[in-house]
Amino acid sequence: MIERLNQDASVMIAGHRGYKSAYPENTLLAFREALDLGVDMMEFDLRLSKDGEIMVIHDATVDRTTNGSGAVGDYTCEELKRLDAGGWFGREFAGLQIPTLAELIALLADYPDVLLNVEIKPAANAKQAADLTIALLDETGFLPRAVFTCFDAEVLTYIYDSYGLKTQGFPAELMSGFVYGEGGTYSKMWALGLEMKLLTPERVQEFRELGLLVWSYCPDEPEQVRYSVECGVTGMTCNNPLPALHLRRGMQILTSEIGDRSRW
Repeated sequence: MIERLNQDASVMIAGHRGYKSAYPENTLLAFREALDLGVDMMEFDLRLSKDGEIMVIHDATVDRTTNGSGAVGDYTCEELKRLDAGGWFGREFAGLQIPTLAELIALLADYPDVLLNVEIKPAANAKQAADLTIALLDETGFLPRAVFTCFDAEVLTYIYDSYGLKTQGFPAELMSGFVYGEGGTYSKMWALGLEMKLLTPERVQEFRELGLLVWSYCPDEPEQVRYSVECGVTGMTCNNPLPALHLRRGMQILTSEIGDRSRW
């Protein structure tokens, strides 16, 4: 299913940690709101709890996005669930929880066409997290919808070599453990993410010549979205998906109108 992006003529739009600009990131509410906007892909981050549960959270600690403190891996799943993962963003969001991957899968079951960008966060147990994640996605039938991301080249290579799955990496200068040359890290990637400050038409072309899909992150303003399209990306991962969705809709209407006139 993820392979459809090789042929899709329209630009893929992903929600970065859900609808991150308007709702507490990596919560079921943020994911639900992004899904209701109509994103094509959901990007989210995974780490293991102390007792081996797959938790959806970006940082290595809970300090920034909850009312707790300390490392994610020092908490059991039950303990993580007691933390408030919404109040930091606004009082109206108080009481939201850190979701498990299983809970996110249950939400996504109602959106069978939505793809998954599964980011395994670098950690000492990242390969174990990848194994458990892949097993759960396979068991629930979600694996064909997924591409796997990591800033640790060793983990990305492990996923590619061990499972033959699609991976998304980043430019060499942003990755740890990057291996250059033939058979190196770029050869393990299917797609590559370029942050806006590194995005140029030349860099997009450079990576496209390696056979990679090139996606930008995070174009959240209309001018950033337009620039991404002008640079030639085929996907955008957005904190605020609305500008990208609006531009794509406008492009589709224009293409349809041109097609209609060509048949006159």
